[in-house]
Amino acid sequence: MDKFSFSVVIPVYNEEQHLKRFLEDLTRLISGFNQEAEIIVVDDGSADKSFEIASSAPGVRVLRHDINLGYGSAIKTGILASNFDKILIIDADGTYPIEKISEFISESGEYDMVVGARIGQKVHQSPVKKLAKWPINQLANYLVGFRIPDLNSGLRIFDKSLALKYFRILPNGFSFTTNITLAFLSDGYRVKYIPIDYHKRVGVSKVRPFRDAINYFVLVMRMILFYNPLKFFIPLSILFFLASAASFLYDIRFLKDLTEKSVILFVSFVQIAILGFLADLINKRGSGQ
Repeated sequence: MDKFSFSVVIPVYNEEQHLKRFLEDLTRLISGFNQEAEIIVVDDGSADKSFEIASSAPGVRVLRHDINLGYGSAIKTGILASNFDKILIIDADGTYPIEKISEFISESGEYDMVVGARIGQKVHQSPVKKLAKWPINQLANYLVGFRIPDLNSGLRIFDKSLALKYFRILPNGFSFTTNITLAFLSDGYRVKYIPIDYHKRVGVSKVRPFRDAINYFVLVMRMILFYNPLKFFIPLSILFFLASAASFLYDIRFLKDLTEKSVILFVSFVQIAILGFLADLINKRGSGQ
Protein backbone atom coordinates (compact mmCIF):
# COMPACT_ATOMS: atom_id res chain seq x y z
CA MET A 1 0.00 0.00 0.00
CA ASP A 2 1.35 3.43 -0.97
CA LYS A 3 2.31 5.64 1.95
CA PHE A 4 0.25 8.81 2.00
CA SER A 5 -2.16 10.52 4.37
CA PHE A 6 -5.90 10.57 3.82
CA SER A 7 -9.13 11.80 5.39
CA VAL A 8 -12.30 9.75 5.71
CA VAL A 9 -15.43 11.90 5.48
CA ILE A 10 -18.69 10.31 6.65
CA PRO A 11 -21.98 12.19 6.13
CA VAL A 12 -24.49 11.18 8.80
CA TYR A 13 -28.20 11.83 9.10
CA ASN A 14 -30.26 9.80 11.59
CA GLU A 15 -27.99 6.73 11.58
CA GLU A 16 -28.09 5.83 15.27
CA GLN A 17 -28.98 2.18 14.58
CA HIS A 18 -25.68 1.28 12.96
CA LEU A 19 -23.32 4.19 13.59
CA LYS A 20 -21.57 2.91 16.74
CA ARG A 21 -20.66 -0.45 15.22
CA PHE A 22 -19.69 1.16 11.92
CA LEU A 23 -17.27 3.61 13.54
CA GLU A 24 -15.74 0.88 15.70
CA ASP A 25 -15.13 -1.34 12.66
CA LEU A 26 -13.83 1.54 10.56
CA THR A 27 -11.47 2.82 13.26
CA ARG A 28 -10.09 -0.67 13.83
CA LEU A 29 -9.55 -1.16 10.10
CA ILE A 30 -7.80 2.16 9.49
CA SER A 31 -5.57 1.83 12.56
CA GLY A 32 -4.03 -1.22 10.90
CA PHE A 33 -2.98 0.66 7.77
CA ASN A 34 0.16 2.08 9.40
CA GLN A 35 -0.26 5.45 7.73
CA GLU A 36 -1.59 8.81 8.84
CA ALA A 37 -5.34 9.17 8.54
CA GLU A 38 -8.26 10.96 10.13
CA ILE A 39 -11.96 10.14 10.42
CA ILE A 40 -14.40 13.04 10.15
CA VAL A 41 -18.10 12.55 10.85
CA VAL A 42 -20.40 15.33 9.70
CA ASP A 43 -23.78 15.12 11.41
CA ASP A 44 -26.25 16.79 9.08
CA GLY A 45 -28.78 17.96 11.65
CA SER A 46 -29.82 14.49 12.87
CA ALA A 47 -32.93 14.29 15.03
CA ASP A 48 -31.82 11.06 16.74
CA LYS A 49 -28.70 10.28 18.81
CA SER A 50 -26.27 10.12 15.89
CA PHE A 51 -24.31 13.16 17.06
CA GLU A 52 -23.93 11.83 20.61
CA ILE A 53 -22.84 8.40 19.35
CA ALA A 54 -20.26 9.88 16.98
CA SER A 55 -18.96 12.26 19.64
CA SER A 56 -18.30 9.38 22.02
CA ALA A 57 -16.32 7.38 19.44
CA PRO A 58 -12.54 7.52 20.08
CA GLY A 59 -10.34 8.86 17.30
CA VAL A 60 -13.20 10.54 15.45
CA ARG A 61 -13.64 14.25 14.70
CA VAL A 62 -17.28 15.27 14.72
CA LEU A 63 -18.75 18.31 12.99
CA ARG A 64 -22.40 19.27 13.09
CA HIS A 65 -24.92 21.16 11.00
CA ASP A 66 -27.63 22.75 13.14
CA ILE A 67 -30.19 21.90 10.44
CA ASN A 68 -30.36 19.31 7.70
CA LEU A 69 -28.52 20.86 4.74
CA GLY A 70 -28.16 17.76 2.58
CA TYR A 71 -25.82 14.87 1.80
CA GLY A 72 -23.57 16.91 -0.47
CA SER A 73 -23.38 19.77 1.99
CA ALA A 74 -22.18 17.37 4.72
CA ILE A 75 -19.46 16.02 2.44
CA LYS A 76 -18.33 19.51 1.48
CA THR A 77 -18.15 20.51 5.15
CA GLY A 78 -15.96 17.48 5.81
CA ILE A 79 -13.70 18.21 2.84
CA LEU A 80 -13.14 21.80 3.94
CA ALA A 81 -12.31 20.64 7.48
CA SER A 82 -9.95 17.86 6.37
CA ASN A 83 -6.18 18.03 6.84
CA PHE A 84 -5.07 15.77 3.99
CA ASP A 85 -5.26 15.88 0.20
CA LYS A 86 -6.83 12.45 -0.30
CA ILE A 87 -10.52 12.29 0.63
CA LEU A 88 -12.36 9.01 1.09
CA ILE A 89 -16.13 9.21 1.48
CA ILE A 90 -18.36 6.40 2.70
CA ASP A 91 -21.90 6.12 4.08
CA ALA A 92 -22.51 4.96 7.64
CA ASP A 93 -25.58 2.83 6.89
CA GLY A 94 -23.78 -0.50 6.43
CA THR A 95 -24.33 -0.69 2.67
CA TYR A 96 -20.69 -0.38 1.58
CA PRO A 97 -18.00 -3.00 2.36
CA ILE A 98 -15.38 -1.24 4.49
CA GLU A 99 -12.96 -4.15 3.98
CA LYS A 100 -12.45 -2.87 0.41
CA ILE A 101 -11.03 0.44 1.62
CA SER A 102 -7.44 -0.85 1.59
CA GLU A 103 -7.79 -1.60 -2.13
CA PHE A 104 -9.06 1.92 -2.74
CA ILE A 105 -6.08 3.38 -0.89
CA SER A 106 -3.65 1.24 -2.90
CA GLU A 107 -5.14 2.27 -6.25
CA SER A 108 -5.58 5.97 -5.47
CA GLY A 109 -1.89 6.73 -5.93
CA GLU A 110 -2.27 6.12 -9.68
CA TYR A 111 -5.70 7.71 -10.19
CA ASP A 112 -7.43 11.01 -9.52
CA MET A 113 -10.50 9.19 -8.26
CA VAL A 114 -11.26 5.57 -7.37
CA VAL A 115 -14.94 4.60 -7.24
CA GLY A 116 -16.69 1.54 -5.86
CA ALA A 117 -18.89 0.17 -8.64
CA ARG A 118 -21.88 -1.67 -7.20
CA ILE A 119 -21.60 -4.57 -9.64
CA GLY A 120 -20.24 -7.24 -7.29
CA GLN A 121 -21.73 -10.66 -6.60
CA LYS A 122 -24.07 -9.40 -3.87
CA VAL A 123 -25.79 -6.16 -4.77
CA HIS A 124 -28.99 -5.16 -2.99
CA GLN A 125 -30.81 -2.48 -4.97
CA SER A 126 -34.56 -2.25 -5.36
CA PRO A 127 -36.03 -2.63 -8.87
CA VAL A 128 -37.76 0.74 -8.41
CA LYS A 129 -34.44 2.52 -7.90
CA LYS A 130 -32.90 0.73 -10.88
CA LEU A 131 -35.83 1.74 -13.08
CA ALA A 132 -35.69 5.37 -11.92
CA LYS A 133 -31.95 5.57 -12.56
CA TRP A 134 -31.89 3.94 -16.00
CA PRO A 135 -32.65 7.04 -18.14
CA ILE A 136 -30.27 9.16 -16.06
CA ASN A 137 -27.48 6.63 -16.56
CA GLN A 138 -28.09 6.64 -20.31
CA LEU A 139 -27.86 10.43 -20.43
CA ALA A 140 -24.65 10.39 -18.40
CA ASN A 141 -23.15 7.75 -20.70
CA TYR A 142 -24.08 9.94 -23.67
CA LEU A 143 -22.29 12.92 -22.11
CA VAL A 144 -18.96 11.18 -21.48
CA GLY A 145 -19.10 8.90 -24.52
CA PHE A 146 -18.82 5.55 -22.76
CA ARG A 147 -20.63 3.41 -20.20
CA ILE A 148 -20.15 4.53 -16.60
CA PRO A 149 -20.11 1.47 -14.29
CA ASP A 150 -21.63 3.37 -11.34
CA LEU A 151 -22.69 6.98 -11.57
CA ASN A 152 -23.41 7.84 -7.94
CA SER A 153 -21.61 5.36 -5.69
CA GLY A 154 -21.10 6.70 -2.18
CA LEU A 155 -17.77 4.90 -1.68
CA ARG A 156 -14.87 6.62 -3.40
CA ILE A 157 -11.53 8.32 -2.83
CA PHE A 158 -10.38 11.41 -4.72
CA ASP A 159 -7.93 14.31 -4.64
CA LYS A 160 -9.10 17.14 -2.43
CA SER A 161 -7.50 19.76 -4.68
CA LEU A 162 -9.55 18.57 -7.66
CA ALA A 163 -12.79 18.43 -5.66
CA LEU A 164 -12.25 22.02 -4.53
CA LYS A 165 -11.93 23.02 -8.19
CA TYR A 166 -15.57 22.01 -8.71
CA PHE A 167 -17.02 23.22 -5.40
CA ARG A 168 -19.11 25.94 -7.01
CA ILE A 169 -21.05 23.39 -9.09
CA LEU A 170 -21.20 20.54 -6.58
CA PRO A 171 -24.76 20.40 -5.16
CA ASN A 172 -25.76 20.04 -1.53
CA GLY A 173 -28.09 17.09 -2.10
CA PHE A 174 -27.73 13.42 -3.03
CA SER A 175 -26.58 14.34 -6.54
CA PHE A 176 -23.15 15.38 -5.19
CA THR A 177 -21.60 12.04 -6.23
CA THR A 178 -23.26 12.12 -9.66
CA ASN A 179 -21.92 15.61 -10.26
CA ILE A 180 -18.35 14.92 -9.20
CA THR A 181 -18.33 11.74 -11.32
CA LEU A 182 -19.39 13.62 -14.45
CA ALA A 183 -17.01 16.49 -13.71
CA PHE A 184 -13.96 14.24 -13.41
CA LEU A 185 -14.86 12.10 -16.44
CA SER A 186 -15.81 15.05 -18.66
CA ASP A 187 -12.53 16.82 -17.93
CA GLY A 188 -10.47 13.71 -18.62
CA TYR A 189 -9.20 12.91 -15.14
CA ARG A 190 -8.09 9.37 -14.37
CA VAL A 191 -10.95 7.44 -12.77
CA LYS A 192 -10.72 3.80 -11.68
CA TYR A 193 -13.73 1.60 -10.89
CA ILE A 194 -13.47 -1.28 -8.42
CA PRO A 195 -16.36 -3.81 -8.29
CA ILE A 196 -17.93 -4.00 -4.83
CA ASP A 197 -20.88 -5.63 -3.13
CA TYR A 198 -23.72 -3.46 -1.89
CA HIS A 199 -25.60 -4.57 1.22
CA LYS A 200 -29.10 -3.82 2.42
CA ARG A 201 -28.98 -0.65 4.46
CA VAL A 202 -29.65 -0.52 8.18
CA GLY A 203 -32.49 1.87 8.96
CA VAL A 204 -34.77 3.84 6.64
CA SER A 205 -33.47 5.13 3.32
CA LYS A 206 -33.57 8.89 2.81
CA VAL A 207 -33.68 8.51 -0.98
CA ARG A 208 -37.00 9.14 -2.76
CA PRO A 209 -36.53 7.19 -6.03
CA PHE A 210 -38.74 9.11 -8.45
CA ARG A 211 -38.40 12.56 -6.90
CA ASP A 212 -34.64 12.20 -6.77
CA ALA A 213 -34.67 10.71 -10.29
CA ILE A 214 -36.20 13.94 -11.59
CA ASN A 215 -33.52 15.95 -9.78
CA TYR A 216 -30.81 13.70 -11.21
CA PHE A 217 -32.28 14.09 -14.71
CA VAL A 218 -32.21 17.88 -14.45
CA LEU A 219 -28.68 17.70 -13.08
CA VAL A 220 -27.37 15.54 -15.92
CA MET A 221 -29.01 17.83 -18.50
CA ARG A 222 -27.29 20.79 -16.84
CA MET A 223 -23.98 18.93 -16.90
CA ILE A 224 -24.37 18.20 -20.61
CA LEU A 225 -24.97 21.90 -21.26
CA PHE A 226 -22.06 22.81 -19.00
CA TYR A 227 -19.44 20.38 -20.34
CA ASN A 228 -20.51 19.56 -23.90
CA PRO A 229 -23.37 21.78 -25.09
CA LEU A 230 -23.11 20.49 -28.67
CA LYS A 231 -24.37 17.11 -27.48
CA PHE A 232 -27.62 18.85 -26.62
CA PHE A 233 -27.95 21.47 -29.32
CA ILE A 234 -26.82 19.49 -32.38
CA PRO A 235 -29.39 16.66 -32.05
CA LEU A 236 -32.08 19.26 -31.31
CA SER A 237 -31.11 21.34 -34.36
CA ILE A 238 -31.10 18.21 -36.57
CA LEU A 239 -34.60 17.42 -35.34
CA PHE A 240 -35.81 20.88 -36.36
CA PHE A 241 -34.02 20.63 -39.70
CA LEU A 242 -35.71 17.31 -40.51
CA ALA A 243 -39.06 18.73 -39.42
CA SER A 244 -38.58 21.82 -41.62
CA ALA A 245 -37.51 19.67 -44.58
CA ALA A 246 -40.56 17.41 -44.20
CA SER A 247 -42.82 20.43 -43.85
CA PHE A 248 -41.24 22.08 -46.93
CA LEU A 249 -41.75 18.95 -49.06
CA TYR A 250 -45.35 18.70 -47.90
CA ASP A 251 -45.96 22.35 -48.76
CA ILE A 252 -44.50 22.04 -52.26
CA ARG A 253 -46.17 18.73 -53.13
CA PHE A 254 -49.62 19.20 -51.68
CA LEU A 255 -50.14 22.92 -51.06
CA LYS A 256 -48.09 24.28 -53.96
CA ASP A 257 -46.94 27.06 -51.65
CA LEU A 258 -44.43 27.67 -48.83
CA THR A 259 -46.18 28.05 -45.45
CA GLU A 260 -45.10 30.01 -42.40
CA LYS A 261 -44.73 26.76 -40.46
CA SER A 262 -41.90 25.57 -42.70
CA VAL A 263 -40.13 28.93 -42.44
CA ILE A 264 -40.46 28.98 -38.64
CA LEU A 265 -39.09 25.44 -38.36
CA PHE A 266 -36.13 26.27 -40.59
CA VAL A 267 -35.34 29.51 -38.76
CA SER A 268 -35.53 27.59 -35.46
CA PHE A 269 -33.06 25.04 -36.82
CA VAL A 270 -30.60 27.81 -37.72
CA GLN A 271 -31.02 29.60 -34.38
CA ILE A 272 -30.56 26.43 -32.31
CA ALA A 273 -27.46 25.43 -34.31
CA ILE A 274 -25.91 28.89 -33.87
CA LEU A 275 -26.76 28.90 -30.16
CA GLY A 276 -25.11 25.50 -29.78
CA PHE A 277 -21.89 26.60 -31.46
CA LEU A 278 -21.80 29.81 -29.41
CA ALA A 279 -22.31 27.81 -26.20
CA ASP A 280 -19.53 25.43 -27.21
CA LEU A 281 -17.21 28.35 -27.99
CA ILE A 282 -17.92 29.98 -24.62
CA ASN A 283 -17.39 26.65 -22.87
CA LYS A 284 -14.01 26.10 -24.54
CA ARG A 285 -12.84 29.66 -23.88
CA GLY A 286 -13.91 29.36 -20.25
CA SER A 287 -12.06 26.07 -19.77
CA GLY A 288 -8.95 27.27 -21.59
CA GLN A 289 -9.16 24.62 -24.32
